[in-house]
Amino acid sequence: MWRRIIYHPEVNYALRQTLVLCLPVAIGWMLGHLQNGLLFSLVPACCNNAGLDTPHKRFFKRLIVGGCLFAFSSFLIQYAGAEGVPLPLILLVMALLLGVTGEISPLHARLLPASLIAAIFTLSLAGRMPMWQPPLLYILGTVWYGAFNWFWFRLWKEQPMRETLSLLYRELADYCEAKYSLLTRLTDPQTALPPLLARQQKAVDLINTCYQQMHMLSASRDSHYQRLTRAFQVALDLQEHIAVSLHQPEEVQKLVEQSHAEAVIRWNAQTIAARLRVLADDILYHRFPERFTMEKQLQALEKISRQHPDNPVGHFCYYHFSRIARVLRTQRPLYRRDLMADRQRRLPLLPALKNYLSLKSSALRTAARYAVMLAFASSLALFFNLPKPYWVLMTVMFVSLNGYSATRVRIQHRALGTLAGLAIAAVTLGLHAPESWILLVMLLITLVSYLFIRKFYGWATVGFTVTAVYTLQLLSLNGAQFLLPRLMDTIMGCLIAFGGMIWLWPQWQSGLMRQNAHDALEAYQEALQLLLGNEQDAVKLAYQRMRVNQAHNALFNSLHQAMQEPAFNSRYLADMQLWVTHSQFIVEHINAMTILAREHTMLTPSLAERYLQSCEIALQRCQQRLEYDGPDSGSNVLDAPEDFHQGPVTILERHIKRILGHLSVMHTISSLTWSQRPQHGQWLSRKLRKSQ
Repeated sequence: MWRRIIYHPEVNYALRQTLVLCLPVAIGWMLGHLQNGLLFSLVPACCNNAGLDTPHKRFFKRLIVGGCLFAFSSFLIQYAGAEGVPLPLILLVMALLLGVTGEISPLHARLLPASLIAAIFTLSLAGRMPMWQPPLLYILGTVWYGAFNWFWFRLWKEQPMRETLSLLYRELADYCEAKYSLLTRLTDPQTALPPLLARQQKAVDLINTCYQQMHMLSASRDSHYQRLTRAFQVALDLQEHIAVSLHQPEEVQKLVEQSHAEAVIRWNAQTIAARLRVLADDILYHRFPERFTMEKQLQALEKISRQHPDNPVGHFCYYHFSRIARVLRTQRPLYRRDLMADRQRRLPLLPALKNYLSLKSSALRTAARYAVMLAFASSLALFFNLPKPYWVLMTVMFVSLNGYSATRVRIQHRALGTLAGLAIAAVTLGLHAPESWILLVMLLITLVSYLFIRKFYGWATVGFTVTAVYTLQLLSLNGAQFLLPRLMDTIMGCLIAFGGMIWLWPQWQSGLMRQNAHDALEAYQEALQLLLGNEQDAVKLAYQRMRVNQAHNALFNSLHQAMQEPAFNSRYLADMQLWVTHSQFIVEHINAMTILAREHTMLTPSLAERYLQSCEIALQRCQQRLEYDGPDSGSNVLDAPEDFHQGPVTILERHIKRILGHLSVMHTISSLTWSQRPQHGQWLSRKLRKSQ
């Protein structure tokens, strides 16, 4: 029982965050310096936003960089303010100056909002202590935060990677069960595929997270991670075999009518899903897996495939389920991959600065968005004569996320959570409870809030608002006077962040779909060149297969977010949804072909070359249709040739022919969809430009 409590991801995270916040407060209270302890506990908020609690092989280097940036931001805003520089100008310059971190790497990009939050915190401290004290507070606070997290991760070694792997196994279980449990109802791609696509995307995103964690921890070279590395290899095999599809609904329906195949396939899928959930718990709670077999289920499926030799569905399911069962039984991967290092983009400072000074830099746009929003918010505060507008600036920082949909949801949760939290604080402040009871209740509220923050941000905001009001009460004994101004500041900050996300260089996902579709087609072409080329390198095939899945997921994510954005053409998005559906079919065929290539089920060189030429022609036609806004002549010199191969069709050829069929449909959809695109902004560009 204690394993389920102490190793549970939410409990483990909540304990870590609560202790790192509350231990300085407890020590300060016992030593009679409660206010210093409360101020010291503010620093972890900056460290959390900077991602300094992420396990990394350069953990201490990142702590040093983060602490120096926090101290620099704190000193700069005090010194410039003392010299009479207007606050809007200070925040504008600071955001643009620190924005270069976004060009170094995605993890370094989190230092920008964290450093701005450190500067905004300093606004509330300016005038109450010497100028050197807030920077020193940030340096010591970062040292405490780093030392505590280093000790925690030494104590709970491997726990971050165990949590990700456990989530991956659970997602694969849900995906397998959803895919095969309702076999006869999955005949209409328009209704059946979107839920499966969402599950497939979550699985591939978790695989990408595992790759990043292995890269950041150098797990492939650390003996402590050998079992987890093998579990990850097993998960890659499982994802390969679960993600493939036959896509012959008429054959499925025929087999179901002629036999009890649906019940048998569902039995196999549910057995696999149940085993995957058990393995997910075993990984998370440090248990050795028990013996497993599913011989009866496979025998029933094999019997159906023998009774109906002309129907490919039974053979298809038996082939993939038998290999999944072997992996689950032996707990060893079918194929030992050389887990290639994550190709995470990381630039030195000078090349990053050169890229940052380009108008095409996304890091520059993000920094400029923060700069303008903070400058506007501080100007508005000066207009209304607010002496220290730190709450409105903090609200802008906390609710501003990448993407319209994420920011809108965060704003709703933040505003409603703050309103409820202020109401609760207003009622409880009149009770005049003793200081010891207040601190104990704040400890419990902090723990409960961190338990819910990942899934229910609004409820967590309620708790954090209550603790923030009581922190102000303990620091200055006038928390009740802050209730109404803080509510108005929260609403003002949410409105500024929402306006900034809509009008300040927004990255509308519907505008990125064309580029993402082009990138997906390019990834498919590279995969087919490896699959149908002269030499099939298993390591490159495995890595390219994941790149194909990731490229398609980026496209699907763009579509999903675009459908929630305001004022866009619904017909355009509906046609793109159909395009993405056929793209998913191609991904699953490439998954299946990768498995066949590894088992040396290939074509003759001349036949493979001709099929590759046909696929490249079809892919180039689709790319041309996305790249140029012009009339389609109907006859193209790059038209795919007729079926030139006569005789028995192999399994690999069947996949290639279906890929060609999907590309033909995608070309037709592109011709219709592009004329229905929104007629403004970047959608008017006739020629596709490569994203930087």
